[in-house]
Amino acid sequence: MTNYPVEMLNYHTWANQTILGRIKELPSSVLSQELNSSFPTIAHALSHIYAVDQMWYLVLSGMEMREALQECMPLNGKTLLTVEEYMDTYAELAERYHEWIQRQTDLEQTITLDNPYAGICETTLSNMLLHVVNHGTYHRGNVSTMLRQLGHASTMNDYCLYWYQQPVQSN
Repeated sequence: MTNYPVEMLNYHTWANQTILGRIKELPSSVLSQELNSSFPTIAHALSHIYAVDQMWYLVLSGMEMREALQECMPLNGKTLLTVEEYMDTYAELAERYHEWIQRQTDLEQTITLDNPYAGICETTLSNMLLHVVNHGTYHRGNVSTMLRQLGHASTMNDYCLYWYQQPVQSN
């Protein structure tokens, strides 16, 4: 039986590395070229994805959301200089997520979130993971658009393409 939160986390990791791999193929200046888009530069978009992923990792690990937001806010505006730095940073955080998920016995466990922007709600660990993936997908779309605005093709990183990257399981 497929564990969909784990599957989606694996997809998120793959999709991040796929878009970063495409950016690595382009001139290094692509990261910092300014444009009129969702973010001022691709580096800002990548930093935002990372900051939010880090914030949710902290919440999933038990930190209060307000504290996690405060800790990760500086990451949102801190851009890195090279794609390799983003690849390493993303890979390290993905590893922490995968280690965290291996320790979980109940991803349907309900927790209370106190979001300073939206209020208090109850949700599950699995829903939070799905949000991390959905947020990353949304902003990878921004990055793809930004690449096109800069005159470069993007790369497919849809979930269905991820399926084709997985080895076929014989029954």
